[in-house]
Amino acid sequence: MVRFATALLALSATALATTTCSSSSQCPEDKPCCSQYGECGTGAYCLGGCDIQGSYSIESCAPMPVCESKSYTWDNLDNSVLNTKYLGNASAADWTYSGYPKTENGSLLMTMPKESVGTLFANNHYLWYGSVSGKIKSSRGKGVVTAFILLSDVKDEIDYEWVGADLTGVQTNYYWQGVLDWHNSANVSVSGDDTFDDWHTYEINWQPDQLQWIVDGNVMRTLNKADTYNETSKQYQYPQSPSRLQMSIWPAGQASNAPGTIAWAGGEIDWDSEDIQNDGYYYATVGQIDVVCADIPSGASVTGNNSYVYTSTSGMESDVEVTSNSTVLGSLGATGLDPTLGANSTSSSSSSSSSASDSIPSNTSGSGGSGSAGEQAAGNSTTGSNPTSTSSSFSQGTTTSNAATQNDRALGGSVFAVLVAVCGLMTL
Repeated sequence: MVRFATALLALSATALATTTCSSSSQCPEDKPCCSQYGECGTGAYCLGGCDIQGSYSIESCAPMPVCESKSYTWDNLDNSVLNTKYLGNASAADWTYSGYPKTENGSLLMTMPKESVGTLFANNHYLWYGSVSGKIKSSRGKGVVTAFILLSDVKDEIDYEWVGADLTGVQTNYYWQGVLDWHNSANVSVSGDDTFDDWHTYEINWQPDQLQWIVDGNVMRTLNKADTYNETSKQYQYPQSPSRLQMSIWPAGQASNAPGTIAWAGGEIDWDSEDIQNDGYYYATVGQIDVVCADIPSGASVTGNNSYVYTSTSGMESDVEVTSNSTVLGSLGATGLDPTLGANSTSSSSSSSSSASDSIPSNTSGSGGSGSAGEQAAGNSTTGSNPTSTSSSFSQGTTTSNAATQNDRALGGSVFAVLVAVCGLMTL
């Protein structure tokens, strides 16, 4: 999912004259927040996915809403809001979305109409250890990918990804701060006829010392934190920072994507397939989602119960504090540095000092994460690149080689800011 976003991110940066950012190139003070797609701005750039390492300062990003144990069903979308309208009040809206979601027979359909970049659904509450599970029917078709991931603002990530060309299983993966390691992925077989027709329950059980991928109640894969210790850096390269659940369907097989991504996805998308002809879109079906929060890690600094904040750009577990700080911005011109800016204006969703393109991240296509296992494998076998690498930007489009990099996935995984958000703005 890394690759598609890179191409679209380049397109959006050209079209919207965005300022880019990374851990080595921080945002300017007037656009202080670095989105998960590597672009600088205000407003929504400072909310979910705001990258503290690429932002002007650690205070630029708004505090993160704390975890909430809850079950979600889909009779309607009343608890969801377009990403162009969300200002950080997770009590008013549990989910933000871009693209083309709909509800049908008590289920959420994440759809991808012809020649679109699909749909992204993100929970507004951050999980800092605990479990999240979902009843899911994946999408189908070569080039079509479904994702169910946990993604943090420093790019810790835990993935399930379904490639529509193979309906017999699901790919699992994890990342620590966006470092791409080809050895972190594993395929899991799923019982039944196929993942498109059959309901299965996919669970991520994420604890401070152990991570499990569980399918239909059966533990399919286990990662122990102790096994992730890096002797060189003297750090545990284990997902450990507050993360949001992101669900998506995206076109990994779009013709403009890098060859490695298309190969991993099973080939180019058929935009005249059975699903397109009969329904007008590809789709993945989501049933009940259950979130169970773990206790706050022992030794954590706790001064409130409303939000998580980082105290250092290192982004480790010990750098997270639980506070009473508000998570809400006053307008799309506001930032963590001036959160109440525009709060008393006639329209809190706008600001005279900020254009739409500077306040709503461009949503590229993909899951939203750092890079899929299949993309990495395809890229690695094609180019023979180093099996462990890191990148400061976050996207998923064409790169200078066929190897998957973090730039390939600004919304491949987990986790699309560019075209979906731009299309949303055009309808406002």
